[in-house]
Amino acid sequence: MELRHLQHFVAVAEDQHFTRAAERLMVSQSGLSASIRALERELQTPLFVRTTRRVTLTPAGRALLTEAERILAQVRSAHEAVAAVQGVLRGMLALGSEQCIAGVHLASLLAAFRRQHPDVEICLRQAGSGALAEEVAAGRLDLAFAVRGEREDTDQLRAVPLTSEPMIVLSHASHPIARAGAAVTPEDLGDEVFVDFHPDWGPRRTTDSVFAAAGVRRSVALEVNDVHTLLDLVEEGLGVAVVPRHFRHKRKSLTALPVKGTGETVYETVALLPPSQATSPAARALMALLETQDA
Repeated sequence: MELRHLQHFVAVAEDQHFTRAAERLMVSQSGLSASIRALERELQTPLFVRTTRRVTLTPAGRALLTEAERILAQVRSAHEAVAAVQGVLRGMLALGSEQCIAGVHLASLLAAFRRQHPDVEICLRQAGSGALAEEVAAGRLDLAFAVRGEREDTDQLRAVPLTSEPMIVLSHASHPIARAGAAVTPEDLGDEVFVDFHPDWGPRRTTDSVFAAAGVRRSVALEVNDVHTLLDLVEEGLGVAVVPRHFRHKRKSLTALPVKGTGETVYETVALLPPSQATSPAARALMALLETQDA
């Protein structure tokens, strides 16, 4: 099995199209097809279901994709490690992050990293914490800034703590809980209309844990995928939102009250990385830079 076979396989899996994958790889379509056929002969199983419009992975193809991505990531890390020993940090930093993550100012961090390491290409992906954890574990991301969940600290993933904070409830100033002006419990909020993020986002996962621990069921009527829409909906009085405490600075017109009775549940942000021996030089350099900014 040759590395180029795996590279070709991953490209076709990503594009779901031989012609587009061949153009991206700058190889002939016939050469790409031959490479995939050679891989299928070696593994003695079809990897793709081919139609006139697209190709999709077979079960064997899906199993191979995870391993192929991990192998290619390790090869890339090996090249970058050799370059780092030679005194030059180059290659690519594949980074993931949630929106408005606490404990890191992402834009200034990446700007400082680029100034120090101009030969490293930065690729950024924004997604929910669950998806980011899977991407790091699979080797598709070098690291990610996310919210701690239940599946971190495994053989393929480690979590480096950044910061933690309590949750608060945001509401319109005219809302009854705002007028009361006192800390609230999950039980106090059980009958409210909620604005919240999609289930994969860290704040939503933390809030779900808070209410589950309290044994309180809640209904998320307004589900969004960005912070500003959430704040707009709350500001219009369409619902309340339970969010990390640092969100209160984003919209001064909203009333922010503490949420008590949450037990040990807090919003904790972490840097997700592969095991130390598999962490790329670029990821280590970014984490070192983050530590100096926090100092």
